[in-house]
Amino acid sequence: MDLGVRDCAQLLKVSEKTVYRWVKQGKLPAYRINEQYRFNRAELLEWATSQRLNVSADIFAEPDGDGPVVSLTDALKAGGIHYRLGGADKLSVLQELVDVMPLPDQVDRQFLLQVLLARESLGSTALGNGIAVPHVRNPIVMHISRPMITLCFLEQAIEFGALDGQPVHTLFTIVSPTIRAHLHLLSRLGFALRQPSFAEAIAKQGSRDAILAASQSVDQSIPPPASHA
Repeated sequence: MDLGVRDCAQLLKVSEKTVYRWVKQGKLPAYRINEQYRFNRAELLEWATSQRLNVSADIFAEPDGDGPVVSLTDALKAGGIHYRLGGADKLSVLQELVDVMPLPDQVDRQFLLQVLLARESLGSTALGNGIAVPHVRNPIVMHISRPMITLCFLEQAIEFGALDGQPVHTLFTIVSPTIRAHLHLLSRLGFALRQPSFAEAIAKQGSRDAILAASQSVDQSIPPPASHA
C-alpha cells in the first residue's frame, strides 16, 4: 500500500476531499491501515483507467521495480494491429483475438483465453465509447520476452457490458511478463485514449502507420523516467 490520500489526490488530479468522498461511497479501492487510508498503485490506476479519469502524466516518471517496460508504440508493434476481427459475442471474439495474437509456440492460448474470460467475469473491461481493454488483473508471468498490446477492430460491434451501454468495436489486449509492465502499459494506454490525436486515429480505424504515429506522439509527450545516481 504505497500511496496515501495526498498521493492519490495528486495522481488523480482531484482534491483530497474528493478522494475521501469516493472512498466513503465505496467507489475507490482503499485500505484502512493504522487509522489511515492507503492505496495500491496497481489497483488505483486500473480503477482510474476504467473510470476514464485523466490521471497526471507524472505517474509515468515513477521508478518502480525491475522488469521490461516498453513504450506504447513498441507494445503495439509487438502485439500487432488487426482489422475486421470475427466473432458474434464476447466469447467468440476473445477466442478470435487469442488466435491472432503473435505469441510464442510455448504459450498456452486456451489458458490465456480462460484467464481473460475469468477477468471479464469480475466486471467488464469495456471503457465506454466502443472500446474495451481485455487484460489479466494480476498478470501471470507468461513465456514472452516483452510486453505487448494487440489492437483489434471488430467486424461487427458486440455487447460487452459497458457502463455506457454502447457495444464494443475496438479491443486493446495487454499481455505482459511482469506486473510492473502490465501496470505501465495499462496506465499509458488510458492516458493515450484521452489524447485527441490518438483517440481520433482509433475512432476512424486509421491505418497502422497513422495509429503508430499517433502513439509515438503520445510517448513523446510523457516525461522520461527519473534517473538516480
